[in-house]
Amino acid sequence: MSAVLLVHGLYHRPEHFGRVAERLRTAGIEVVVPELHRGSLSADTAAVQSAVDALAEPPLVLGHSYGGSVITGVRGAGQLVYLTAFVPDTGESAATLGGASPRLQEAIIPEPDGSTRLCPDLAAEVLYNGCPAPPAAWAVGLLRPQAPGCGRGVPLHHSWKDTPSTYVVCGQDRVIDPALQRKMAARCTEVREWRTGHSPFVGHPGLLAELLEELMRR
Repeated sequence: MSAVLLVHGLYHRPEHFGRVAERLRTAGIEVVVPELHRGSLSADTAAVQSAVDALAEPPLVLGHSYGGSVITGVRGAGQLVYLTAFVPDTGESAATLGGASPRLQEAIIPEPDGSTRLCPDLAAEVLYNGCPAPPAAWAVGLLRPQAPGCGRGVPLHHSWKDTPSTYVVCGQDRVIDPALQRKMAARCTEVREWRTGHSPFVGHPGLLAELLEELMRR
């Protein structure tokens, strides 16, 4: 593997991975961060598949949160990393696996066009708990509206069944219950557990970069 592909979750943007991407690039690793928000799980998966296909070698592919559903449907990865992410099996979606926690649901604001956005104050408490205030505020400022229905999408392929995979359980997560994370992690090749909230790429970018570098060396 010569490249890392980072896949963000709902409401997020590629820029949320900026600090991790910078550290990896400084280490000489090619980093690709595709933009999701294509309107459906299938369209998001197609965008990531195009990014994988454009690389010379099978990359390490990380999916965060909903991004786990996306990378599950992608073919051609050399290694998968599920960062407090959904790992759907046949017929499952992020929604049927557990979906948004009650705390995240409280932060969701519906819009007239059917899209949703997050209340900034509540988003900081749920998505970025444990992060220092300045990077948490920066991350909240990047959040964008989300089209409906993506979390109900069902992958047509299940890459974790034939590709080495690492699951990172975030034990202080307020979005995906750690107990649910551990249940899904049992589907993966190996499991790590960190004492962080839902978004370690914001609060602990070095920790995530070190893991990815380790997996690349392996």
